[in-house]
Amino acid sequence: METKQRCAWCEKDDLYRNYHDNEWGKPVYDDATIFEFLILETFQAGLSWYTVLAKRENFRKAFDNFDLIKIANYSEDKMAELAEDAGIIRNKLKIKATVTNAQAFIKVQEEFGTFSKYIWGFVDGKPIDNQPKTLSEVKATTPISDALSKDLKKRGFKFVGSTVMYAHMQATGMVNDHILECHTRK
Repeated sequence: METKQRCAWCEKDDLYRNYHDNEWGKPVYDDATIFEFLILETFQAGLSWYTVLAKRENFRKAFDNFDLIKIANYSEDKMAELAEDAGIIRNKLKIKATVTNAQAFIKVQEEFGTFSKYIWGFVDGKPIDNQPKTLSEVKATTPISDALSKDLKKRGFKFVGSTVMYAHMQATGMVNDHILECHTRK
């Protein structure tokens, strides 16, 4: 049986390996997927990504399959219902931020045509390939994630600190931080 060389962080179990092999670091240009990752990264703030990934399908059900328009129009009652849903992370501030971020996301779409055009503009439309040899070379933030975070906050987004946004950039392939020996590079 062939053993694939992967980034060490994903070797916890098949859920993590599958995410690593099939999603993490692969460029995403469609607004729906970018929005999904923005929601998930928002809930990840202060927690492990694995915690969020393990609840991803619950988030999908609870948040109407990440329907941007529905989420932007959630009522106080819907947010209270979400705060009682044991299948997701029940942080009231993050739930409220998700609604706020959906509304801000729509405004960015209106201004730029797509959110993708806006966010990919921070890396001139193409992935940054850092080519780390080891995980210790992978940063938690960069000047670009700092600038992105600052601009999103100025536009009304919440829970979008530089670390969260760098993780988002990694997840959506704006940055390739797979170690050089990782099979995904081949």
